Amino acid sequence: MEQDLAILIADLSGYTALTEAHGSTTAADVVDKFIEITNECLCGDSHLHSRTGDEVVLISTSADDLVTTAILMMQKTTGEGNFLQLHGGLHYGKILKRNNNYFGTTINLTSRIANKAKPGTFWCSEEFINALSEKTAFTFHARDKHSFKNLSEEKEMFELLIESDLCHIDPVCRMLINDTDKAIAHPDKKNLFFCSSGCLEIYTSKSLEGQA
Repeated sequence: MEQDLAILIADLSGYTALTEAHGSTTAADVVDKFIEITNECLCGDSHLHSRTGDEVVLISTSADDLVTTAILMMQKTTGEGNFLQLHGGLHYGKILKRNNNYFGTTINLTSRIANKAKPGTFWCSEEFINALSEKTAFTFHARDKHSFKNLSEEKEMFELLIESDLCHIDPVCRMLINDTDKAIAHPDKKNLFFCSSGCLEIYTSKSLEGQA
């Protein structure tokens, strides 16, 4: 039987760059931390349904619980040193559950919304916003209409606005840098920081290659 459910699909922006710069062990550690943070942020009956690589799928009967979960996830990951930005999609609609698996266009569209979201943002559908019981408790910014595969009409997208501390991003591995006193500053370029001397060396070598 199909049931109306809220779904969140999120993953880590820059995961491939991180893996290339720091190796698979560091990348696996970041994913482990991501799962830990996700579990700590679950609100109400929101639950982690599955994890594939650096992508998580969360399900809830309540859009309110899931949007609160999303906000907590963004705030905690942004405040985490040497971590990556999140991006994801939120949608609401009918989903079929069978043998602990979920099926339906709601799942597919959520994945495509997540792909549209820029690093550090959660985008959501109008259906998700309409499913909220306390719409005024959250702030959304319209992101125009977008086309999606296998949908005949464009859909209006909205960005969930979340307050978080601004930080720097390592241009090589894409890690978040919250404490610039502990980071490696570029010798010439202002406000450009790296998580390690290794990333600075990679950046410098690529810059020299570009000038050659």
